[in-house]
Amino acid sequence: MSMHIAIIGAGISGLLTALELVEHGCQVSIFDQQRAGQAASWAGGGILSPMYPWRYPHAVNTLAQHGKDLYQTWNEKLLPQTGIDFEIHNTGMLIFDESDFEIGLDYAEHFHQPMQRADYIDRGTLEQINPWIANKYQHAIYFSALSNIRNPRLLQSIVQYLKQHPRVAFFDDQSIEKFIFDQDSIQAVKSATGQVFHADQFVLATGAWSQLWSDQLGVRLPVRPVQGQMLLFKTPAHWLPTMCMNQVMYLIPRQDGHVVCGSSMADCGYSTDTDTSTQQRILEACLDMVPELAQFPVIKRWAGLRPSSPTGVPYIGMLPNIENLWLNTGHFRNGLCMGPASARLLRQLMLDQPTFTDPKPYAPERLFQGSEIELSV
Repeated sequence: MSMHIAIIGAGISGLLTALELVEHGCQVSIFDQQRAGQAASWAGGGILSPMYPWRYPHAVNTLAQHGKDLYQTWNEKLLPQTGIDFEIHNTGMLIFDESDFEIGLDYAEHFHQPMQRADYIDRGTLEQINPWIANKYQHAIYFSALSNIRNPRLLQSIVQYLKQHPRVAFFDDQSIEKFIFDQDSIQAVKSATGQVFHADQFVLATGAWSQLWSDQLGVRLPVRPVQGQMLLFKTPAHWLPTMCMNQVMYLIPRQDGHVVCGSSMADCGYSTDTDTSTQQRILEACLDMVPELAQFPVIKRWAGLRPSSPTGVPYIGMLPNIENLWLNTGHFRNGLCMGPASARLLRQLMLDQPTFTDPKPYAPERLFQGSEIELSV
C-alpha cells in the first residue's frame, strides 16, 4: 500500500512537491484555503534566477540553478497531457546597476554557474540586443542564458495534470486549521468546517501564512508575508526582446507581448490591495528603462504576498520535534526558481533516497538553533 501524504498549501511549492511524490508512487491529498495556484505563485514574475544572485546566500543559488532544466523536463512530461505550455522564454537579461557590474561579470566563473555568465556591453551592442533601452543607459551587463517562465500557465498545467491523476485528491477552499496529535506525531488535520483528514505524513507548504502555525508546532516559524505589487503592459508579440533590471525593478517580456513590471516590497500584513503611489513608482522605474512602453496600455495591476524568511533560505525537511511533519516553505522572492529543486530535495528526504545536494543548509533544525541573520535585498 502506498504512503498517503497530505500537503497543506497548493502554491508552487505544494504542487511541485505533489508532482514529485505521485511520480514515485505516493498517494497525495492537497489542501488549500482558496483555489490551487492563486496566491504568490500566480502573482510573481517567473524569472528563472534570483535577481542579483550574488546578493543571496549560496544555498539559495544552489537550488535556483536547477530551476530551468527541471521545468523543461516537467513541461515535456505534462504538455502532452494538459495541452498547456509553461512558455519558458529564453530572453536573457540586461542589468543596468553599475555597482553590480564587477561582481556580476565574475559571478558565473567564481561560483561555477555557467547559466549566470555575463558580458559587458557598450551602447552600440546594447542597441542591437534591445533597441528600446533609454539613451541614458550607455552600457550594461548581459546575461544571455537567463529565462522566464509564465507562472500562471505553469500552475494551470500542474493543477490540471494532478487533478486527473488517480493518486491525487484536491481539496480547494478547504482551510486547515488544526493538527490532531498523538504524542510526537500527527494523526490527522482538521478543517475550518470541522472535517477531519487522516494521512501517514504531512507537508506544510503554506508560504506567507506559515507563521500562523507556530503555536501548534511548538516553535517559532519566521515566515511572514511581504507584499509585492506588479503591473502588466500589452505590447505587440515579441516587442521587448530581453528582460531588464535596474535598482531591483524589472521588466519581463512574455512571448505574446505582455510585459510584466515590478516590483515593490511592503510590510502590510495579508493585504493584497494595490496603492497609487507604489504603482506610480513601478511605472516610472519601468519607463525610465524603456520609455517607449508609455505608448502601450497597462491592462492589469495586482499584488502578491511573498513568504519572507530571515535569510531567504527555505526550510525543507522534517521538523525535528514532530516525526511525520515536513516543511517546504520560506522561499521569499525565489519560490518559482527554487521550487523544482526544493520539491525534489523534499521528496528524496521523505522517501529516504539519496539527495542531489547537501540538505543541511535547509534543515528545519535551524529553527531550534537561535536566530538567523536577516537578509536585505
